[in-house]
Amino acid sequence: MAVLAAISVLALLIVVHELGHFAAARLQGIHVNRFSIGFGPILWRYQGATTEYALRAFPLGGFVGFPDDDPESTIPPSDENLLKNRPILDRAIVISAGVIANLIFAYLVFVVQFASVGIPQGINYEPGVLVPRVQSEVLLPDGQSVTSPALKAGIKQGDIFLAINGESLGQGEAATDALMSSIQESPNQPLTFTLQRGDRTLELEMTPLRSQKQDKAIVGVGLMPNGTVDYRRPSGPVEVLTYGANEFQGTLLQTAQGLASIVTNFSEVADQVAGPVKIVEQGAQFAQRDVTRLFPFTAIISINLAIINILPLPALDGGQLAFLLVEGVRGRPLPNQIQENVMQTGLVLLLGLGIFLIVRDTAQLEVFQNLFQ
Repeated sequence: MAVLAAISVLALLIVVHELGHFAAARLQGIHVNRFSIGFGPILWRYQGATTEYALRAFPLGGFVGFPDDDPESTIPPSDENLLKNRPILDRAIVISAGVIANLIFAYLVFVVQFASVGIPQGINYEPGVLVPRVQSEVLLPDGQSVTSPALKAGIKQGDIFLAINGESLGQGEAATDALMSSIQESPNQPLTFTLQRGDRTLELEMTPLRSQKQDKAIVGVGLMPNGTVDYRRPSGPVEVLTYGANEFQGTLLQTAQGLASIVTNFSEVADQVAGPVKIVEQGAQFAQRDVTRLFPFTAIISINLAIINILPLPALDGGQLAFLLVEGVRGRPLPNQIQENVMQTGLVLLLGLGIFLIVRDTAQLEVFQNLFQ
């Protein structure tokens, strides 16, 4: 059920994005002949009065199709309601509407969270330090990429560090700081960790490696205080809308900074780039521990989709907006052949990246790794 919940979140966000494009076109009277979720062979199809609705085999996105270049379309090429015949502003609204829809949806998710779950009041700290993520690789001072000590030792997302070398870590921020300091100050020195995994207590040995920063050692895990959040009922709609706006703004800023770090410091954070399989796995773990965590998970993924899609890269919404910008500067669009070649190349690269991430993330799944143990 947790996996199905996470898959449903991804599917919903794709639908929201494509509905943004679809609604922006329809509200302006622009012809739309296809609305598809996924790519590749059609699994399900419904032909409406003017639009074909389809569910396709590869759920890596979706698209809204226009009859502008459809050889089977009976609409005259000079029809003013074809997308290509509309002013640049009308086309820009249609292209950017998916991004806007994802951002609005993320904000509404936060609003629903605060209205239904409550307003966060603080954290009830529990013993130990939680592991929210495990890196597959780390970088050594010479630039070499190696398997992270945490992955080698069998640390898993959701584990809780309770003690190091037999000494209890305690709880709260102090416990997190103590664990980080012990790891960073022990390069190439084996350490024994006591972990809680579900209802089991484990002991694992792990040797931190000296990182690129030289003066610090790493094991390849994220760390955060272990605890649960206290909530109270909101005082009214204004408080809910205000908290939703603040949370949305903070999450948007953090997401943008995180994506910027991928561009500026790709070698150190490349293994944190997640594909659909990894996103579903993380969403399932959130849902399994606490279903209310699906609210921020959904909002964060929706914001990620929005920011990624607005990047000026071929096959993304930002790439199409870049073509419109060039058209506005030149006074005429680039030749169709150039646009098609650029978009097709971008689509191939995008699908290739998607397949690579699916294969990589699938190989790192616990159930897959157990087959080879």
